[in-house]
Amino acid sequence: MIETNFAFVLPAAALLCFLLREVWKQHIHLQSLRSSARETCFRTRLDSLRSRRGQNEAVDVLLNLIEQDGAGQWPPLVVYDDWPSALQPYKDIYHEVVPQLSSSSPLLDDDTLMARRESFRSHMRELLKERIDLLEVERLLNAAEAGNWTSLRREQLNGVYCAVAVLRHAYRWATIPVVKIAQAETVIDFPVELDSAWAPLQRHFGCAAESGNNTANVLYNFTPDGNRVFKINIGQSDEIVSSEEAFFRMFYDIEALARIVYIDMVEAIVAFEENRKADSLRRLQQLKPKLDKIYQLFYDGLVDAKVSRKVWLSYCQGFQGWGVGRVIDGRHVKYDGLSGNHVLIFQAIDAFFGMERYLIDENMTRYIPVRQREFTSVLRRHSIRAQIEKGEDEEIRAEIGKLVQAMRVFRAAHRTRVIPYLKQPAPERLIMTAGKSVLENEDTNGLADALAPLNKMMTTRLQETV
Repeated sequence: MIETNFAFVLPAAALLCFLLREVWKQHIHLQSLRSSARETCFRTRLDSLRSRRGQNEAVDVLLNLIEQDGAGQWPPLVVYDDWPSALQPYKDIYHEVVPQLSSSSPLLDDDTLMARRESFRSHMRELLKERIDLLEVERLLNAAEAGNWTSLRREQLNGVYCAVAVLRHAYRWATIPVVKIAQAETVIDFPVELDSAWAPLQRHFGCAAESGNNTANVLYNFTPDGNRVFKINIGQSDEIVSSEEAFFRMFYDIEALARIVYIDMVEAIVAFEENRKADSLRRLQQLKPKLDKIYQLFYDGLVDAKVSRKVWLSYCQGFQGWGVGRVIDGRHVKYDGLSGNHVLIFQAIDAFFGMERYLIDENMTRYIPVRQREFTSVLRRHSIRAQIEKGEDEEIRAEIGKLVQAMRVFRAAHRTRVIPYLKQPAPERLIMTAGKSVLENEDTNGLADALAPLNKMMTTRLQETV
């Protein structure tokens, strides 16, 4: 028998624990230093940009986006503390009802599902009616829409926008995972407390949809210290909870990297138009490693070990879908949910290259906040590639060519990466994406047929990236 010297093992274990704690503390300290350095860099670059206000419309439009929708920061500054008392219930009610939203296993019985849906919605309606002072809510939001920020600051409004958006999505689905009877709905009557608040918020942000959007549902769902406020799956498995957190945090982290990219794009344009070609080239050369980091963040983030294919659409992205609407002038108008096409950095890259938009005008107006639309429009109008004369500025042309090629590689990899996530079997629902909600109908011949339009769209966009 081998004898164990416990007198030696216990001190060794304690020493190991001590060393691990010290290493972790050092890691956190270094992370904090890097974060502080990035923030200082961003602030310095932003101040430099402000010194050029009024000299170029690209500068003005980017500053307008950051100062208005971002409340002076990017990713946007959002606070959930010290709200006016009339608005506080929106946040509280979401946290009160959300534990009843998600089910650990998909329910397949329609009668049970309909009862569950009605129970969830009636509970939310009761809480909203009981706690929301509608007149005061309308007064506060209408004042903010008119530019009066004395009672409600921009960073608070951002939080309210998120709270109302996620409440609407929770009410729309009423159960997670998404199920067929919910997908079959075409019109939903929302509580007046959600509709009356949503209207001035959407007017302020310049969106026309009944559904939420990437800015409201994802970007505004983070506090300044990086905590995600409104979660979807409470009390579910580690696989579900960690996949949800990793997936949505990835888009926030991408936007955190993108903020310097936006400044580089604008400064490259300004330098080119002021005939400071060497400065423009230098900014373009600085873009490549920064964009590579963004692409890498996506490559590293969208893997099964971090975002489980098995639960992603059912428990994470399904909540962000929509697929219902209302009858307007005798015509049924259906709205879509969130899509990767709504993410600002990818729209900005295409615009910077001078590419045509993927989204049609109607969908831009519905799902993309107006100041983001203005930013991508100004990048497209001032595209350096479109301004280069034939036979001139070959170094600049070549540098942009490298950026385009990197985006092509990313799009090819993204197409390969995302399709397996959409192919996961889910007998409780019809084939869907959050952006288009339902992809199959009575004429659909299997999964491959349902996904064919999406596959074609991604292939076409890849071919257009030249």
